[in-house]
Amino acid sequence: MKEKLYKILPHFLQNTLVTLFNVLAYRKRYGGDYKKFRKEKLQNRGLSLTELKAYQAQRYKHLIDFAIKNSAYYQKTLGNIPNASAIENIRHLPIVNKEDLRKNIDAVIVNTTEKLNKSKTGGTTGKSLVVMNFTHNTQERFAFLDDFRSRFGYELGKKTAWFSGKSLLTQRDIKKNRFWKTDFIHNVRYYSTFHIKEDYLKYYVEDMIKFQPEYLVGFPSTMLDIAQHGLMNNYNFPVGVVKAIFPTAETVTKEMRITIETFFKAKIYDQYASSEGAPFIFECINGNLHLELQSGVFEVLDENDQPANSGRLVVTSFTNEGTPLIRYDIGDSITLEDETKTCTCGNNNPLVKEILGRIDDYVYSPEMGKINLGNVSNTLKDTIGIIQFQAIQDELHKIKLKLIIDDAQYSSSIEQKFIQNWRERIGDKMELELEYVAEIPVEKSGKFRIVKNNIKHLIENKS
Repeated sequence: MKEKLYKILPHFLQNTLVTLFNVLAYRKRYGGDYKKFRKEKLQNRGLSLTELKAYQAQRYKHLIDFAIKNSAYYQKTLGNIPNASAIENIRHLPIVNKEDLRKNIDAVIVNTTEKLNKSKTGGTTGKSLVVMNFTHNTQERFAFLDDFRSRFGYELGKKTAWFSGKSLLTQRDIKKNRFWKTDFIHNVRYYSTFHIKEDYLKYYVEDMIKFQPEYLVGFPSTMLDIAQHGLMNNYNFPVGVVKAIFPTAETVTKEMRITIETFFKAKIYDQYASSEGAPFIFECINGNLHLELQSGVFEVLDENDQPANSGRLVVTSFTNEGTPLIRYDIGDSITLEDETKTCTCGNNNPLVKEILGRIDDYVYSPEMGKINLGNVSNTLKDTIGIIQFQAIQDELHKIKLKLIIDDAQYSSSIEQKFIQNWRERIGDKMELELEYVAEIPVEKSGKFRIVKNNIKHLIENKS
């Protein structure tokens, strides 16, 4: 009903609704304990590594004790482990992967009389997951993010161009070559990431030059397409307008970084977390990545679950007490920097040499353009019963979706919602084939790919 009403409203009223939505959301994010958390993050900036580890151990003990007391799942799995809440004993605790979490989610979520906030996640592995969280945890996560961004001058209200998976446009907007909506109170312009194609990119570039945002936030793959179009067509983005670029949700390659920074004449400062609530990795002004020990515990393990300098990342988060993530195998890999190396930026947290995350992929719609990995994973929003899916593109005008479903939850209405989510991204002209399967094979590497685009050679000159 809300979506139907939004679609028929004129542009200026749609902008008003976007602003109203943000007012309500920001009240939850930036109310309560948010200011207290911001103050704490500011005070903790200068802590020594020894002090950071002591803080981490204290938060770890609180989390484990809380989870054992309030989560049926962790009562069962951790309750009989001696001194489980001592951080030096962390390797005695079992590792939880995404499938463990998904299957046991009701038991993992803590028992509380306090209202928990629902976070609907898609996830780049194609597995649906609903995570519940306390409001104060959400406020602390935003305090972490805002403390990070504030190091480069950002605060809420600064003029920002945002690129995320929000479906905000109507056919009237497309006809008018208007690919954005604006929250005028908070100074945020949301650019559609569903309409990235050659025919439209000039309007993105020209409006961004006119809008002159101080900060860019969101999917780097969309920023890349805009930057490439701008450079190829000799657009000159004004010098000194953009202060910093904060990518989210996707891996930033060296080539992407060079192109985006060249066009927008500003530096990228990367971050790593997850929609489930993983602890943070932040890039500093010197270009170094730091493990933020205040936000959780990071373990890098080899194939035998032994500590390693380079390997898969297993995390324990301090900011998701509603759905505790304890020794959670997040599905990515990182390489740590040599322990003797330090950074002069003032952040004494350990350094990361490289995040070896998943290489982002995309599907292509001749009608809508590129649909990046973040938008593909978000097709799971507001659905249940889809255990896993994979998008395969072997033809320019067709996408095949393989689905593993839970028959007890999945229904024809859920199928229609899933198809609607896809249609919002690929348009109405492409053929969309759904195939229900019992299993989706992984790659030879053992990794699962949510997107398999086998026609990139046909798309390179179109996107």
